Amino acid sequence: MKMKLAEIAKAINVKNDITAWQDVEVSSVAFDSRALDGGALFVPLSGQQDGHEFVASAFEHGAAASLWASDHEIINQNQPLLVVDDPLTALQELGRYYLHKINPIVVAVTGSNGKTTTKDMIASILSTQMNVTKTFENFNNHIGVPVTLLNMESNTEAVVVEMGMDHFGELDDLSQLVTPDFAVITMIGEAHIEFFGSRDKIADAKMEIVNGLKEDGTLIFNGDEPLLTERAEKIEQESIDFGRQLNNNLYATSVTTTAYSLEFVVNEWPEVTFQVPMIGEYNVTNALAALSVGKLLRVPVKQMKAALSSPDITRNRTEWINGRAGEKILSDVYNSNPTAVKEVLNAFSQAETNGKRIVVLGDMLELGENSNEFHRELASSFDTSKFDEVFLLGHHMKALYDALEDSYHEHVHYFEADDKSSMTAELISLVTKDDLVAIKASHGLHLETVLDGLTR
Repeated sequence: MKMKLAEIAKAINVKNDITAWQDVEVSSVAFDSRALDGGALFVPLSGQQDGHEFVASAFEHGAAASLWASDHEIINQNQPLLVVDDPLTALQELGRYYLHKINPIVVAVTGSNGKTTTKDMIASILSTQMNVTKTFENFNNHIGVPVTLLNMESNTEAVVVEMGMDHFGELDDLSQLVTPDFAVITMIGEAHIEFFGSRDKIADAKMEIVNGLKEDGTLIFNGDEPLLTERAEKIEQESIDFGRQLNNNLYATSVTTTAYSLEFVVNEWPEVTFQVPMIGEYNVTNALAALSVGKLLRVPVKQMKAALSSPDITRNRTEWINGRAGEKILSDVYNSNPTAVKEVLNAFSQAETNGKRIVVLGDMLELGENSNEFHRELASSFDTSKFDEVFLLGHHMKALYDALEDSYHEHVHYFEADDKSSMTAELISLVTKDDLVAIKASHGLHLETVLDGLTR
């Protein structure tokens, strides 16, 4: 983005006179005063700390200007401050304004699992034909989405926006903000069931993504999920489905798994074999979602095949990494829920090795009052002939430890959530160059520190 303060002030209804600074140009937005580019517009947000306390630091780090809430007394009158009712609302309004100014095709992606990978695959496919911006890492909420929009270059032709949620109304707000041309729902799982109570309610919340869908827009959804199929039938816009079942618009006619990749054929292009450098057949479904978008935007199948063979995937999403002992580590430490864990375990059990398969799991968060039961039920996915060692971390994983203790004996290891250092040390002492290690947990467990210990 490149905008002068005069244009920004008009877009977000600034309350003070900024004539002296109207020609100051900003080139990005930031809400962390320590990590901003020169020329940034700083957005002081209220959280555990008041962002206004860091405005001075933002200017010291090169900020060109800052928003300022009208209920805060201005301390320095000589800095380019834009006074608004609420900095967060102003950030969202500026994102909406800039989106309409650039006017790209908007693809919005949500789902209980797979939304980040699907977002990355869609962006890779569309990038073969046009200039594309996509959500950076996990910038998928009421703050991250407008930041994504404001990070678009002026030549952006398509923006792929990931949307997360854990309460009703969140996807409604985000969808109304970006008004997508295409809305993609990857699947319905148990993620955030603590807040919704049932998968039925989760489906209702996910369908909020169509609330801002343009009249001539298209919903692209997982047709293997009856909860989505029955809801999609009620919307006015066009909808198409993808999945593994043969009644979907797009489905895989065959799937072949290798040690570190997937190969599959799709009904629409029976002469083409697609390959993605990932394991887990659930990633075929993610690829089908991306292919659905590409097909609607008339990306040639040859380009889609090439894009999927080397997609730019966000780090720590079912990613193979080399460990310090020479072992292969399947890293998926950003998010976790029962469906995702079972899928990863199934895929990991098929990865070939001359050594041990070692599973490392941390708590799955936001599963509500039945959380221990959800963790205990994972025991059905464990077989001593497939997994040699199991490491479990966190309060709720104690339920899985109790369920596995009789079958795994000394080969199942349990650690409290704050004892990652002991877990890491024991793993390092156990792992050899021929082993495979799978690591998965909700981000709140911060198993990336264990991953760092194994790879450093």
